[in-house]
This record gives sequence, C-alpha cells and structure tokens, in this order.
Amino acid sequence: MSTQAYSLRTSVLQSLTTAKRPDVPLWVVVRNTAAVVLPLAIGYMTGHEEAGLAIGAGALDTMFSDQPGPYRQRLTQLFLASLAAGAASLCGFLIGGNLPLILIAMAACGFFGGLLVVFGTDIARVGMTSMILLVITAATPTTIDHALIGAGLIFSGGLLLALFSIAAWPLQRYGPERHALATVYRGLASFAKQEVHNDADAPALTDAMTTLQQTLLGRHHARGRAMEAFAVLLELAERIRLELVAMTDMRGAEGIHAMFRSDAARVLDAIADALESGDSPEQASRALQTLQASERALLDGKTRHDSVAAHIHALSGQLAAAVRNANWAGTTGEERAETAETGLPRVLRGSSALATMRANLTTHSVAFRHAMRCAVCLTVALLVSRIWNLPHGYWLPMTAAIVLRPDFAATFNFGLLRVVGTILGLLLTTALLHFTRHDFWTHLALMAVLCMAFRYLATAHYGVAVAALTGTVVILLSFEGVNSGDAVMDRVINTALGSGMALLAYVAWPTWERGRARAALSELLSAYADYLRALARPDRREAHREARTAVRTARTNAQASLERMRGEPATPLALLELANTLFLNSNRLARTAMTLEALLHDCDNLPEQAEVTNFIEHAASNLHTLAVALRDNKVPPPAPDLRQLQRSLYTLLAMAEDKARAEQLGRISDRLVDNVNTLAHVVGRGPQESAAAQQPLVNKS
Repeated sequence: MSTQAYSLRTSVLQSLTTAKRPDVPLWVVVRNTAAVVLPLAIGYMTGHEEAGLAIGAGALDTMFSDQPGPYRQRLTQLFLASLAAGAASLCGFLIGGNLPLILIAMAACGFFGGLLVVFGTDIARVGMTSMILLVITAATPTTIDHALIGAGLIFSGGLLLALFSIAAWPLQRYGPERHALATVYRGLASFAKQEVHNDADAPALTDAMTTLQQTLLGRHHARGRAMEAFAVLLELAERIRLELVAMTDMRGAEGIHAMFRSDAARVLDAIADALESGDSPEQASRALQTLQASERALLDGKTRHDSVAAHIHALSGQLAAAVRNANWAGTTGEERAETAETGLPRVLRGSSALATMRANLTTHSVAFRHAMRCAVCLTVALLVSRIWNLPHGYWLPMTAAIVLRPDFAATFNFGLLRVVGTILGLLLTTALLHFTRHDFWTHLALMAVLCMAFRYLATAHYGVAVAALTGTVVILLSFEGVNSGDAVMDRVINTALGSGMALLAYVAWPTWERGRARAALSELLSAYADYLRALARPDRREAHREARTAVRTARTNAQASLERMRGEPATPLALLELANTLFLNSNRLARTAMTLEALLHDCDNLPEQAEVTNFIEHAASNLHTLAVALRDNKVPPPAPDLRQLQRSLYTLLAMAEDKARAEQLGRISDRLVDNVNTLAHVVGRGPQESAAAQQPLVNKS
C-alpha cells in the first residue's frame, strides 16, 4: 500500500484512469439486459408501450441486486429490491405533488435507506434503489389507480429480473456453491505453484475463502444432501492451505518439496475443473495417483519422521479426501451424499436485523451518520429542484442518492465519475441517435448494447459505465416521448449540482477514516490474539477454524479501512505509515500462526506440550495488550520477556525425543517472538510519532 500524502490532483487522475478487470459473467450481463429489453419489445408489439416501459424500468433499477451467491440468497435480495422499488414508486406517484409530504417521505427514505449499509453492500443497494425510484416517480404524480398499476408494473420488472436470475435453479441447483469452491481450489493450485513466498505478503486466498464461507454456511445456504460434501471440501481447503503455508517454512529437501507441490497443484487444478463442470473428478483421480506414486518415490519408499515427510503425507491425505468429496459434489453426487446440514460458525452468527439497527442509532455509528447525511442531502436536493423549478430536476436528488457513500473517498470518486460519465453519455447518445435510423427496433438494439456495457463495466470503471447508463436512460425516456436532444445541459447541470451537494454533505458532517483506523487495526490484533489462544488448545479444532475465520474477517475490515484512509485529505502521513507497517507485519504473524496450526493438526502429541501451550498463551496475552494500547494510542506497558520464555522452551525442546517436530516448534516459536516484538515496537512508537506530528502545530500557535 502507498503511504504518500493525499493529493487532489493524484486522486482525480486515479479516479479517471484507474480501471479494474470486469468480473461480471457474460450470462449475467445477458440475462439482466434481457429483463430490461424484452418487456419493451413485447409492449411495443402488443400496443402496451407504457406497461413495457414500467416493467423495463423496474428491472433496470433492481439490476445490481443480482449478485453472485446461493440461489435462495439471490432470490431474497431481488425480492427485497423489487418490493422496495414498488413501495417507493407507489409513494412517489401518490404524494409527489404534495411538497411537504414528499419532503417528509424523502427524509424517511433517505435515513432508513442509508442505515441499511450496516447489513452490507448488497442490502444497501435495496436502500439506494428505493431512494432513486421515489425521486423519479415523485416527478410524475398521478391518481391512486394509476399509481397502483405503475408501482405494480415496476415491482413486476424486479420479479422478472429475479426469474431470469434463478432460471437455472432446477438444472444447476448447487451451481453457485460449486463455482465458489472451484475458485478457492484454483487459487490453492496457483499458491502451490509459487516457488517463493514473502512473509510480508497477505495470506493467500483471504477474500475467496471469506466468500466461500458465506456461500456455504451463510444464512441463505442451500439445504440439499450435497451440502455435506461441500462443507467437507471447505474444511479440506482450509487444511490444504495451512499445509501449503507450513511447507514454505520447511528446511532441507527443497527438491522433494518443490516436486511434490507441483504434483499437488495439478490435483488441485483438476478438482477445480470438476467442480466447475459438475462432472466426476476422473482427471483429478489420475493426477492423485501420479502424486501418490511421486510420494512413494520421493520418500524412497522408506518411513521418515522428519517434518518434510509429515507435511507431504498430510497433504497427500487431504488431497485424496478432496478428490473423493469432489465426486460427491458433482451433478450425480447428491444421490450418494448423506443427509447433513451445515451450521453457521458462532463467529458468523449475527443478531436480529432490528437489534442491529437499534445498536447503530447513535452518532458514533458510521451507518447512522451516513443515514443522516442521506436524509438531509436528499431532502434539500428535492426542495431546491422544486423551489427553483429546475427542468428535469429529479436528476438532482437522484444523483445525490447515487453518489453519497459512507466514506469520503468513495463519495468523491463516484461524484467525479458521475459528472464526467453523464456528460460523455449525453454527448455519445445524442450523436448515436442522430446518425442511426429513427425507428423503434434500431433504438432498442442500441439501448440493449448500452445496457450490457453498463452492467459489464460498472465494477471496472464507473465513469464509463455511467456514460453507458446515461445513454440507456435517455433512449428509455425517448420511448416515452422525451426528445433525446432536449435539455442536455439541464441534465449535466443537475448532475453536477447533485454530486456537489453529496460531497458538501459529507464535508459538513464527516466520518474521517483516520479516526477509526486504529480501532480496525486493534480489532485485527485482538483477533490474532484469540486465534493464538485457540491454538493453545490443540484438541479444540473447531475453535481453531472459527478463530481463523474471525481473523480473516478482521483483516478484510482493516484493509478496507486503510484503503479509505489513504483516499482522504489531511490524513497524517505518520499515521498512514504506522497503519501500513502494522498491517504488513500482521501478515507475517498470520503465516506464523497458520504454520503453527498445521503442525498442531499433523500430530496428536507435541513435544513439551505444557510448555508450548504456556508460551503460546503468553504470546496471545502480549498481543491483546498491544491491541488495547493501539486502540487507546498509548505506549504499551512493559510485558514479560517473551524472548526469554522462548529460549527456555527451546532448551527443553532440544532434549525432546521427536527431534524433527521439536526443531520445527523451535523455529515457529522464534518467528512468533519476532512477530510479536516487531508489532510491539511499531505500536510503541505510534504515540511518539503522533506527538511529534502535532508539535509543529503547537509551536505555531
């Protein structure tokens, strides 16, 4: 991560030029576009153009709720988005002509829609959808009969999108689960092929494993018999990852190590292929036979007791189990899998939605502050558009609803790209419509192309995607009789004003990440401390997995916090450097802890078990002390000399009978002391650097 000071010029250039690789599958793009375009075509052919427009608009507004995941989760999200769109539309149609009532409704919709960020990005999209539909429909108030029909059609558009999204459910009931597993196993194969690993690098597959955990064990996971095989494959993936991390720490027999990892990579790739296709893992079985032959040959057919042989045998057994369970997870595997349900790990269980929202009804909550900004900003934007009677004024609050995000960097980037994309989209669409044939089918085909571009590029470059979306909306409105060449400048002005108001609302009551980064990093260190405490009890392997999952979540949150802080102005450079150093050193700690867990799983009895447990407990206590000091921005209190304790342990291990495991434990304990002491040094210098950074300000005053 970069530790350079914030630069407005750099931020603007990065926003305009940085693009990611599109991650939306082609079939998702096609089915989403079909849900928008087909109602328009059918409505035109049957003489019900207005109904087709309403259904297509409903599908367009709920499009981004069609996200990867189990079918039940996808259906729930799309239904909620459709219901919110229908309810907001009904409200807008009914009271859009009454200024006091629509302002109250806008404030309520902005607040509760903004508060939904506490449930994650997918649910937050439901809130944004309701805000957008309320703004748009309020511009055309109508009678109750027409309002019910219009809202019902918009709701139907969302349901049509949901129907297209889950159309493959009977044919590929476990498709999302298999694809998530395939992604992880393919990542494991890539990890196995790597010859050199830097301890400062992030533990492999963190994001993919988190996604897999939620897909297989989340609230909406599937409940068929094949889920047993999926749950076993999830646990095996964790074990295989631990073994691969541990093997990077092996001393000696580098040739054996490299050759076996190469064979393991071929088995993992073949398992991923079988999971992707849903077929029997025959190729994986052949690759496994080759690996087992290599295992016998590389170890000379002799019984070895060193760490090389222990890890090779463990990894071989895990790969064999993965191949067996991949066979059960195929399209015919459900018939052979036994009935079993997977339970959600304790660390992933959440409280009720109502309790979560109540807990966030405080000004200390990021979600609450975002909700208040949404409520005030949208209400003011709507009021301004009505008082000044702005042409196409609904673009003003609509833009504010889309642009305003919980953090400064995202709000700034989305606002900038929204303005640039809108201008490009209006100019591009005006030119395209001018030079193409003026008939319905030509314009519909052009709209389909733009809609596909929007859906495909939205996560790659928002500015380009907005240009495509603007073109889609302009053509959609042209079917309703709105001249595409009219009021181009009005839309640009409203978009710029809406983006500016969103940014102003954030600056007026900010939630700067620099005030929260320490807490996120403190939670990361606390999660590592809990992980080590769990490892101090080798017999409680379920606790190991839950603690490891909690670490993964805390690490993801800390990384997101650092990225947001890096995109904010006036972030102290010393704080940014401190945060980056802590994060990088926590990656080293993660590798050490995972290597330790792999060793614990590979043997039933460790040399000097009581002393090893005592040492790990002391390391965990030190980490917890560091986490508290980091959160409070204080120098950590003197801690017991962990290095001295490690030396005593090393002396005892030197007298153990199992020399190979004792040697490996000695190396791991030495690395753990280095990790903890380095983190203690970094946390300890934090308050000093903060004081030094503030000293010039004191001298000037």
